[in-house]
Amino acid sequence: MDLFGTTGIRGPVATKVTPELALSVGRAAGQYGAEFVIARDGRETGVAIAAALEAGLESAGADVVRAGMLPTPALGFASYGRHGVMITASHNPSPDNGIKFFVDGEEYTTADEERIEERVANDAQPATWDEWGRQRSEEPLDAYLDAVVEYAREHGNPLDGMTIAVDAGNGVAALGTPEVLRRLGASVHTLHANVTGHFPGRPSKPTPENITDLTQYVRERDAVDLGIAHDGDADRIVVVDEDGMIVHEDTILAVLSSYFVEQADVDDPVVVTTPNVSGRVDEAVRTAGGRVERTALGLLHEGIADVLEAGDDETTIAFAGEPWKCIHPDLGIWTDGIASAGVLTRLIAADGLDSLLEPVTERPLEKKPVDCPEGAKADAMERLATALPEQFPDGTVSLEYGVRIELPDGSWFLVRPSGTEPYIRVYAESDDATALLEEVRETVKEAVDAVA
Repeated sequence: MDLFGTTGIRGPVATKVTPELALSVGRAAGQYGAEFVIARDGRETGVAIAAALEAGLESAGADVVRAGMLPTPALGFASYGRHGVMITASHNPSPDNGIKFFVDGEEYTTADEERIEERVANDAQPATWDEWGRQRSEEPLDAYLDAVVEYAREHGNPLDGMTIAVDAGNGVAALGTPEVLRRLGASVHTLHANVTGHFPGRPSKPTPENITDLTQYVRERDAVDLGIAHDGDADRIVVVDEDGMIVHEDTILAVLSSYFVEQADVDDPVVVTTPNVSGRVDEAVRTAGGRVERTALGLLHEGIADVLEAGDDETTIAFAGEPWKCIHPDLGIWTDGIASAGVLTRLIAADGLDSLLEPVTERPLEKKPVDCPEGAKADAMERLATALPEQFPDGTVSLEYGVRIELPDGSWFLVRPSGTEPYIRVYAESDDATALLEEVRETVKEAVDAVA
């Protein structure tokens, strides 16, 4: 059984994330915690999926706390001292939904998820009737927003005089980012801030093609200093400068990583990131006096634990992140687009965006997936683990998280199977990234055609 992908369970509600599955998963998970707080994003199917999950948890003997509609980072915060479940498909389209587990502020580990999968496969049975759990309601959003505001105020300057446009994409970021930025002193203009799972304003994924309303809005209004966009559950952030241009997600990661490394008061500040992240992050972190460690996509929390276990008293996690998604360890070990918006805007208020971006060296980085049926991914990747090193014999090969090859001129590429969609993803960073990307994609297509 392979229920869990890169970020929890996710897929169409008609065929995968059904109420029947939610009931079974809840019953399988319920024996591993005394209390679970459940929240959902704004998707139309969230209420039913949450109800089925709650029934499963309670029938296994766990108590349930209903938290209603929340951003995912707020649910991570609410899971401190207990378990948590977020019903969300993040940036996926409306017909999808998902289930993501937390405990004490962190996402479940792979081992935790495998334990649930095993119990689902074995058809876990309910507890006896007199051992079933109970339910109550709670509203943790205000406490989360208070914590984010207090955390952000430790960095940069007040936002007094700044005007920021926030595109919530009809997602639950509308419940968080505008309020946080206003409390930090900004004037906030909102786009697509009515929460609805139909996503009528734009698709939930904040790609350049999908956030043209925001880029145009910022570009056409001299009074607007900055734009912020989020996905459906507010764990991602996209930044738009005053000219309406999107700042590359890895450049934002480089800016935040180097800042937090400089703030760390230890000899070994570490930034944990993923194999698809640009070398500009490594360069910025080295210049700031830290080091970078990579872990698998969707497993930043496990990478953080591994680094701390292998380190000593002088090792600390200064920052962690993958494209669009950042973890602020001093706040909590969950990806948090709302906290990122608060901290980044205050750094911009202090130094200006151009000043923050100036030290970051950008080389072209491109990415484009290759269609691949779910059942063919493993065989295609097995072929690529041999074919790509043969194609680039002078490269340094890492097979730990897909196929990542660093070339002698500093270029690199990564090929990995998507954990949420029917693709094999291809990334390339090089002075001629387009040529390198297409060369690699041709090899990937050949591998997929051979096994599909």
